[in-house]
Amino acid sequence: MAGSQWELPPELCCRPMAFVALTGLDVVYNAVHRAIWDAFCANRRADRVPISFKVLPGDHEYPKCRTKRTSYEWYIPKGILKTGWMNKHLNLVPALVVLFYELDWDDPQWKEKQSECATKVEIVRTSLQGRNTKVAVVLIQKKTPLPPGEDLVASERASSLCNACDLSGKSLFVLPHTDHLVGYIIRLENAFYEHAQTYYYTEIRRVKSHKEFLNKTTHQLLFVRHQFKIAFFSELKQDTQNALKYYRTAYSLVHELRAHETNMLEIKTMAGFINYKICRLCFQHNTPLDAIAQFRKHIDLCKKKIGSAELAFEHAAWMSKQFQSFGELFDEAIKLGLTAIQTQNPGFYYQQAACYSQERKQLLLQLPWYDSSYPSPDPLDTQSGGLDFYGQRPWRQGHQSIDPPDAEKEKTGILALQIKERDVPHSELIIALLSNAVAQFKKYKCPRMKSHLMVQMGEEYYHAKDYTKALKLLDYVMCDYRTERWWGLLTAILTTALRCAYLMASVKDYIIYCMELLGRASTLKEEQKGRIEKNLLKVLMNEVPDAEPECDPSSVSAARSLWNDRVALSGSNEFTIEVQDYIPFIQCKAKFFSPSFHVDQPIQLQVFLRADCPHPVTLNKLAVSLSNQEYNQWCVVESSGQESMSLIPGKTKCYNFSFVAKTEDVGKKIEVSVMLGSDRGRCVFLSWRGAGGDAASNHEALQASRSSRRWGRGMETRPELDWDNLIMQHSTMIISRVPKISVQLSHQPPALNNEMYCISLTVQSQEEGVAKEVKLTAGLKPGQDANLGQTTHVTLDGSKVCDDTAPALLPDVPLGDLKPGEKLERCVYVRCVSTGPRVFLFHVAYSIDTTVEGRQIVCKCHKDETATIETVVPFEVSVKFVSTKFEPLDRVAVDIPFLLMTDILSSSPWPLVLASSSLQLLTMTSNTPQLQSQLQEVVLQTGECASECFCLRCPPLTSSNNTVATGQYLISWRSADSPLIQTTVTLPHVILESVPLYIHADLPSFGRVRESLPVRYHIENRTALVQEVEMAVEPSDAFMFSGLKQVRLRILPGSEQQMLYNYYPLMAGYQTLPQLNISLPRCPTTNTHTLRRFLPQRIFVKPQGRQLDDASIAAA
Repeated sequence: MAGSQWELPPELCCRPMAFVALTGLDVVYNAVHRAIWDAFCANRRADRVPISFKVLPGDHEYPKCRTKRTSYEWYIPKGILKTGWMNKHLNLVPALVVLFYELDWDDPQWKEKQSECATKVEIVRTSLQGRNTKVAVVLIQKKTPLPPGEDLVASERASSLCNACDLSGKSLFVLPHTDHLVGYIIRLENAFYEHAQTYYYTEIRRVKSHKEFLNKTTHQLLFVRHQFKIAFFSELKQDTQNALKYYRTAYSLVHELRAHETNMLEIKTMAGFINYKICRLCFQHNTPLDAIAQFRKHIDLCKKKIGSAELAFEHAAWMSKQFQSFGELFDEAIKLGLTAIQTQNPGFYYQQAACYSQERKQLLLQLPWYDSSYPSPDPLDTQSGGLDFYGQRPWRQGHQSIDPPDAEKEKTGILALQIKERDVPHSELIIALLSNAVAQFKKYKCPRMKSHLMVQMGEEYYHAKDYTKALKLLDYVMCDYRTERWWGLLTAILTTALRCAYLMASVKDYIIYCMELLGRASTLKEEQKGRIEKNLLKVLMNEVPDAEPECDPSSVSAARSLWNDRVALSGSNEFTIEVQDYIPFIQCKAKFFSPSFHVDQPIQLQVFLRADCPHPVTLNKLAVSLSNQEYNQWCVVESSGQESMSLIPGKTKCYNFSFVAKTEDVGKKIEVSVMLGSDRGRCVFLSWRGAGGDAASNHEALQASRSSRRWGRGMETRPELDWDNLIMQHSTMIISRVPKISVQLSHQPPALNNEMYCISLTVQSQEEGVAKEVKLTAGLKPGQDANLGQTTHVTLDGSKVCDDTAPALLPDVPLGDLKPGEKLERCVYVRCVSTGPRVFLFHVAYSIDTTVEGRQIVCKCHKDETATIETVVPFEVSVKFVSTKFEPLDRVAVDIPFLLMTDILSSSPWPLVLASSSLQLLTMTSNTPQLQSQLQEVVLQTGECASECFCLRCPPLTSSNNTVATGQYLISWRSADSPLIQTTVTLPHVILESVPLYIHADLPSFGRVRESLPVRYHIENRTALVQEVEMAVEPSDAFMFSGLKQVRLRILPGSEQQMLYNYYPLMAGYQTLPQLNISLPRCPTTNTHTLRRFLPQRIFVKPQGRQLDDASIAAA
């Protein structure tokens, strides 16, 4: 039997759906019918009812219904389940037949068409031959029907049509072909679904009714069959809970059957089918633990039911299929949202399926090999072309007794099965299952399981003689085993890989695997290593190696011819092997004596070699490749006739190299890689990237460091080099020669903002020769905040303030040559526009001639000094606006004098000389004829303050903006011995206000008791309207006065009115003047306080003087 025998039938694996047949539709030539069919079957969403539709002709012949059995008394069943039963109820026997017929209620030929429709219904009923299948009629109409009860003609004709066709009212439907066709179709589907439910319910009851006729003696098979049918009909009815219950009952009954060799396969087949259904429904109900428990129970019950020993491979094949099917169900459930974990995922089931497939292959190989031809006639051939019942033998179908009816036929059938099994591609099946398992373990992050199965895949490819794929897989996995140090596993994999390389005649791979199997990671015995070493030497001498043990003889003969072809080809005899990712039998470690060398020192390099193979190894060449290829010529060792490069196993050999670096490599890193060569028959170069080492070196170095810490210093007394404690140094840095000059900086921090800050630089040579081409790079050190570069300016000219074009860093300023002991000085001036700390770099570079190991070289040296300088502000300027009475102003009245006061507070640690100051006014004007600085040549010490006062007036503005800019305050200043610096301070904006009436007074600076004090009030109208002014003088205890106490005036626009009062002081001291009460009836928003704020409030009154007489004068 073919290998496909173990595949589950598609009708078992699909989701059972109610089968509804549609007749009367011409979907090829009738566009309306085609649209109806497309609405039924195209783009079905998940929310639509589960129905399987088929279009069938009206006279379609359905499967004949067998005569109903009235008694089971003498009936002996021939099997459990017929092979065509599931397909029959899924695709052949419909639950409902729907007849589509074009007929409108008002059709003029109603009678004739009604008769034709009834005839077609009768034809359908006849073709169903007594089955319980329901029949329904759908009338395709062009018009949209009226609501029920409104169309009396429709009701009458519908009743007439139901009588003619022998239909109930629930089986007649109307389908208007309108724009809402899909909506009508969905309503039709729901009605069809209800009819189908009724049919399957009837079928379930029919099967259940047979139970009373059965007995457990002769009808055990029927118990299983009927429970399976009930469960299957329940699935068609979409009653999955009851379906699961009946499947479980069927599963219990199938294991109660008496099992023997003749029916073992049938029992296992049905058990497998029912188990598949149970597991599928458990996953569907989102109870995965129940599915897993059922599967484990299934395996436990069936794994011992092997059957005939001659067909034991069939049991392994069946077991493999069980695990594979469950893995597929599990995987499908995960895709639908189930969550799996590392320890429970489909990969384990695919892996177990692969294990049983491997066992199937082994069981076949264990059978005695008969050189017999396939029996004739074919015992596996049947008259119908297939089996009647699932799981039965073709040569004895329907036979249920313990003993086979014909021993000779039995023997012939078994032989045919064995011969057919030999043609099964076992390796392909195993590889496919392992590949599925690897994908799952990769998905759930199980790297070791993945690697383990990839090894098995590689071995299967090897057995299938696909050596290229085998080698690719094994090579991929070996990286993990090298890293994790599984030496036993690695050796086994390398052995298989070596066989593949031999059978492919892949010279390079063969050499690599031989080298690893001879190395320290190999667990092979000495005689095996000796054989491999001989083969390796043969390959290196361009000879054909001996065949590897346990290779297929036919493959060996093919491999020998391939090797002979390789030997004949002379062009491919040179190989370079990157051994960094392997563990070869030669170890290499390289180290520079130091992580860095000065350019005037010779660079020293050591290369250590060690062999791990059983016998000494002879090499021809050792070459060190450095990142600068010009140094390679100094790092080569070649064997000569007198001295050969031989490595003794277990002994470390050291090679020393020395060379002089080039000056252009200063600041560069030199990296090393090592290459070993052999130029015998085949030239093989072993190349180590970096400073040597291989896949196991890092872990060995770690172990060695732990060991040395554990045992202390006793390890150092051993004379032999400890290989594991050798530390590789794969690169070294060439750094410049140590400079022999001194660089000193002298300055007085902090620096002042915008000041030309002087830093004095002194350079003195301590070289023995002349320092040539001395150059200075001075300025802001690179790598700081980018904004500092724009606010820092460096120059060598301190006589004037440098502008913003001066750079932040002066590069390569030539200073000439410097003789031994000579000293030179330079001043660098720095201007910092912003405050804060800055780091300044002073880089002095020069070149000098020197000799290294007899070679004259020019060394470039440099010395760096840095200085961190804090920049502070020299002074702080505060500005305020006050009235002429020195009262603070929030707003400034238009065209009325006010005062601008400035305070300069020194925060410099050094004395500051204020040379001058000035105002640059934008909108304001000076109220004095000429603005003069009041701070000329004023010297401010730390913490001292200098103040100025300016009288200003704001003229009327044409714009409507009430906020205006004042201007700038310019201060010229300097510190000791520095050029003059001008600092600009932007004055604050002022808010303007307009006053309708400006009142100011002319009065003496003081008064005297009981002497007249004239006061003249000026009242100006600042508006464009005539203003009425009401003014009254309040009485005061300190003054008497003469003049109008209360007056009402009219003042023309832009004109002025004066009022004169004579005040007569009565008391001495600071006295409050009589207050004016002023009101403007035409400006109600202006109050008295606003108008009189410009008037003086108080005046100083002197006491009255006494008249001196002559006597008092004489006394004086």
